[in-house]
Amino acid sequence: MTSKERNIKGEIRFQPAQLLALSFIGAILVGTFLLMLPISTYTGESISFVDALFTSTSAVCVTGLIVQDTATYFTPIGQIVILILFQMGGLGIMAFSTLILLVAGRKISIQDKIIIQHDYHYAAARNVKSLIKNIFFYAIAIEGVGTLFLFLKWHGKFPGLKGLFYSLFHAISAFCNAGFSVFGDSLESFRGDIWTNVTIMTLIVLGGLGFLVLSESMDFFSGIIRRRRRKMSLHSKMVWVMTLFLIVLPFFSFLMIEWNQSLQGFSLKEKILASLFQVITPRTAGFNTMELGSLNPAAIFLLISLMFIGASPGSTGGGVKTSTIGVIFAFIKSRIAARESINIFYRSLPLELVTKAFTVVVLSICVIFVSCAVLFLTQSGMSMEETFFEVFSAFGTVGLSLGKTAKLNAVGKIVIIFTMFIGRIGPLTLLYAFSREKAFGKFEYVEESVMIG
Repeated sequence: MTSKERNIKGEIRFQPAQLLALSFIGAILVGTFLLMLPISTYTGESISFVDALFTSTSAVCVTGLIVQDTATYFTPIGQIVILILFQMGGLGIMAFSTLILLVAGRKISIQDKIIIQHDYHYAAARNVKSLIKNIFFYAIAIEGVGTLFLFLKWHGKFPGLKGLFYSLFHAISAFCNAGFSVFGDSLESFRGDIWTNVTIMTLIVLGGLGFLVLSESMDFFSGIIRRRRRKMSLHSKMVWVMTLFLIVLPFFSFLMIEWNQSLQGFSLKEKILASLFQVITPRTAGFNTMELGSLNPAAIFLLISLMFIGASPGSTGGGVKTSTIGVIFAFIKSRIAARESINIFYRSLPLELVTKAFTVVVLSICVIFVSCAVLFLTQSGMSMEETFFEVFSAFGTVGLSLGKTAKLNAVGKIVIIFTMFIGRIGPLTLLYAFSREKAFGKFEYVEESVMIG
């Protein structure tokens, strides 16, 4: 018997997408067990399995939706468990396991490299070791600076270790785009605090850019300082342009919509800070500095759109991703200009990439449609607006809610659990996980056209 035959008979071979999905499921189940321990809750009794599973999924999938208040229901031990879960979920389960192997002095297998490439949309397998180091370097550095900045502001309000823990918890939660908070009202009490707002918003944006973009941006700006010309990849350019576009335009839109509505009575400083914060956090952090239930339906629709788009590939955020929308915009622009090639930044995009972008959007809409349909049938107390907001928030791994998450019944919670999971690993990854590794048979049918539009 050959080694290949022994491998086929003696081992279960998983595709990278399947192992990626299984790694998240494993982390979720471990987190569920830890949260069910009596020492994790103030009640001293075990939290229900569904609520523990929901909280663990929300943490690992860096969503932030909660059915039990993090501040008052979970003990510091429970909060630390949640923190570890969204730190692992934000940076990637496989990245953590690979780091352990590197620290232990073991080599990374080819299969591990392929899985990490798949998770971070990274191309060069030979540079995976460098990628892992960069991921943890940037994460530790940015979260550390964020913790310091928050502690400088909060140490007077929360003395001792409490101030340090609160600062660390929110810095990691913001960078990982998790949206968990140990304050019952999220960050509403800091609505007019420029220092806290700017720190949290910066962490959210940096976490949502993606580690490849962070690395290239650092090289680019260091090159400017050293007067050495460095070029950014097309991916990084698109991510930066889309990120700035999705901050500036929604900011002015939100400010205009809510100026005499929910922002009425706010000072000018609070109006600007609240508007900017509320359009940054849907991609995909989940913090809020104002009551979302008071928003105009037009502002709700704006936030839903931002939640659907989400962050960028290879980042700690969810959604269909900024570059996906950028590719679709480039395609539409090329078709309007009657061009066969799809061009952007003096580069041509392959048609396969456009197909992949449309596939991601269509699959995402299908997942959202099915989740909403089930909630419509099982949640009698939820309006259409509340249902759509909840599902888009879960799929985009955002964590914002109109106050209906804790009121979901068991079926509703399970629907949101599946939606969060699919939103975190990506619908395309899930499709790959259940598809054949290779197609059997090579044949084509006779071509025939149909009418479109």
